Amino acid sequence: MKNMLQFIPVQLTVFLILGILFGYYIFIIPFHVLMGLLGLLIGLGIAFYHANMSFSKKGYFNILSYILCFFLGISSISIKKEIYDTSHYSHYVSDRTSSILIIREVLKPSLYHIKYIAEVCSVNLTSVIGKVLLNVEKDSTSQLKVDDRLFVKTKFEDINFPSNPYYFNYNAYMQNQQVYHQLFVKAPEILKLKTEKISLRGMAASFRDKANKALKENNFKDDELGVINALLLGQRQEISKELLEAYANAGAIHILAVSGLHVGIVLLILNFLFKPLEGLKNGKTIKLILVIGFLWIFAIVAGLSASVVRAVTMFSAVVIGVQVNRPTNIYNTLVMSMFILLLIQPYFLFDVGFQLSYVAVFSIVSIQPLIYKTWSPKLKVIDYFWKLFSVSLAAQLGVLPLSLYYFHQFPGLFFLSNLVIIPILGLILMVGILAIFLSLLDVLPAVLSELYSELLQLMNSFIRWISLREDFLFENISFSFLILLASYGLLVFGVRFIENFKAKRMLWFLSFVLFFQSVLIFEKSEVNRGKEFVVFQKSRNSIIGDRLGKQITVYHSMDSSQINNERILQNYRLGVGEIEIVKSDTIPRIHQFGEHMILIVDSLGIYQFPKFNPSVVVLRQSPKLNLERLLGILDPVIVVVDGSNYKSYVQHWKEICMQRKTPFHDTSKKGAYILK
Repeated sequence: MKNMLQFIPVQLTVFLILGILFGYYIFIIPFHVLMGLLGLLIGLGIAFYHANMSFSKKGYFNILSYILCFFLGISSISIKKEIYDTSHYSHYVSDRTSSILIIREVLKPSLYHIKYIAEVCSVNLTSVIGKVLLNVEKDSTSQLKVDDRLFVKTKFEDINFPSNPYYFNYNAYMQNQQVYHQLFVKAPEILKLKTEKISLRGMAASFRDKANKALKENNFKDDELGVINALLLGQRQEISKELLEAYANAGAIHILAVSGLHVGIVLLILNFLFKPLEGLKNGKTIKLILVIGFLWIFAIVAGLSASVVRAVTMFSAVVIGVQVNRPTNIYNTLVMSMFILLLIQPYFLFDVGFQLSYVAVFSIVSIQPLIYKTWSPKLKVIDYFWKLFSVSLAAQLGVLPLSLYYFHQFPGLFFLSNLVIIPILGLILMVGILAIFLSLLDVLPAVLSELYSELLQLMNSFIRWISLREDFLFENISFSFLILLASYGLLVFGVRFIENFKAKRMLWFLSFVLFFQSVLIFEKSEVNRGKEFVVFQKSRNSIIGDRLGKQITVYHSMDSSQINNERILQNYRLGVGEIEIVKSDTIPRIHQFGEHMILIVDSLGIYQFPKFNPSVVVLRQSPKLNLERLLGILDPVIVVVDGSNYKSYVQHWKEICMQRKTPFHDTSKKGAYILK
């Protein structure tokens, strides 16, 4: 890892990212104001330059470039923030809105709904822009396709926020896709309109549908089809949850996401196929155009995900660099591809796949040579596998902090699954492309079909076997954002120190060791000082927690087998830190939390106690009581109802509290109630 910050593309990309983060988290500046500010800054810079001729031209242009990239970052994310546009559908919706939608993407279905991303074309006969999450009940017989044009009349609803602490925020995730609302419809409520035009995504989806139909006719089973879709067509919707978890637990989930590894193999195949063209006049140029063209066709077919777009952009730059006989610095190539992608689509920065993809490639480029040179096997076969192992280890070291932060687990046998699968992945991709092509032509030999199916079954079986080695799967690891930053600081300066044992680099490395330790001590002390009373949201049940430092006592109405595997408590433990959970199946009627007295009213409806004035009243199990009388007698600060109550009761209680101006917290609508 050389001094990356010395590269101009790296410096410019850093300021672009800072601008994107500023625009995303702090303030979105209106576009005309942004352009005015930018013009003013450039004008002041020019005036300063002419007033002070001793200031170097290089320094002046560098500062001006940094300012320009910073504002480019702000403007790029401002432009992409569709909801600020006056023509966005959110400015025109009502309680029951008539809308025309166009299906743009098919998502993985949930338990009860088939999900789609749809473009909103008009609302109540007004032309609009924007995207929405469309949920169609699963009992429908017809499956919608990309580019289908629909008329629906239903309510635009907010996408749910997480109901409990430290749950995955699906609302924020969808907002990063520019999706702010969702629709719920049944099949009979959808009127299909005539499709006006076919998009590139529509053509790609149609190709994938035909390929899947042809493969099914050639007796490929569900698991094999799911893997083919993931490896070659960029779609993971067809993979079963069980198989997906097996790949994740085996540390091979990246194999199912089309990324740099897959695109690199496809590039090698294309170079081999088109190499004879180099002997023709202008053959190299023709080959270049064909290779880049087919790479982007592959990206379109694979769904244009962040990882595949990143990989194809990077390899396109590499191919062009090789063609014009210019030595290509891999860091410059990576960073320039990142710069271009973030400039076009700044929301890629918040995509987990995009982050993991770039971190993995940077890690391979910078860390793999250090690992590989520690041993020089004499046998070529051993050397080949040692290279594979060093690449896998370098990538895993790089993505480990991010993986722990997002997924809270580490597969200890990742190197074994990668050593077995990666050497044959090229064969799997080549035969897969051939199988799809021949099946579409209806000339796929039965022998090839059976052999390829058997190969995929063997790979899936091996992955399942690895995933069942539970002793090597480290799960439920608490990992905060501060620890994430400290970990990458430690990794970067550790690699720099190993590259060159200089005193200055050792000082930086030891400083980050101290910083990492300080973060751990700080977070541990924060956990020890923490106090929380939590009424969790759990449908048809009650879960109430009282945390004091590193221990939380959980009162619940569930049976022991259910509560032991309850995801709500696992997420809470991971979010807070390493805490002990003490469970009790008896929920008290009166509970004291610090200075707060809490009354918990169950189905018996008992709430009158002598000389007792609670600040919080929790209603559970739909008690039959006169809430007006309760409020008159106890006068609590707030009324909290959990997910164990009937919805009709909750609505009635809410109306009473609104009349009396008593704060009301419904966990099914507002999420868990937390008192600190």
